[in-house]
Amino acid sequence: MKRTTTGYADRRWTAHARSAVGWALGFLTLALALDTAAGTLDAARAGLWAGLAALVLAVLLPRVTADEGTLSVRGLLRTRTVRTDALVAVGRHQGPGAQLLLYDAFGRHVEVDPRTLIADPLLWHLLETGAHRSRELGVLRHGCEVLAHLGDRVDGPRARAVFRVSGMR
Repeated sequence: MKRTTTGYADRRWTAHARSAVGWALGFLTLALALDTAAGTLDAARAGLWAGLAALVLAVLLPRVTADEGTLSVRGLLRTRTVRTDALVAVGRHQGPGAQLLLYDAFGRHVEVDPRTLIADPLLWHLLETGAHRSRELGVLRHGCEVLAHLGDRVDGPRARAVFRVSGMR
């Protein structure tokens, strides 16, 4: 995780950015090729396809940053921020792109891809530290089991690796 002016950013963001650019360019290439094959490609349609490819890029390129007590997700049109030390509920949005939903006491919420937290232990640590503080204050009342399950997914493989290397079973 690298230090930014607003805290820590997802250290795998560069790889995610390359992937998002690849998908957007793939979409643009396919759209232009199909339009060319149909004989309907002109400047206006090429501009339309380029705009849609830019939209695909923007949708696939969220940016997660965290600082002590906050977690921010920059999305398509705006950045959403929650106070992790004032969380009131945590949930999971089920579906093809399962998301972790975080709600704070100030009425704000963010959606975070759990894979981002699993892949970046420091980002997870900042969220977990804030959530722990919320539990201590008695503010976090719903979703502790969701965080515990995610914590097992983040910490479990690392703990097993430490035990294996140290000879403990």
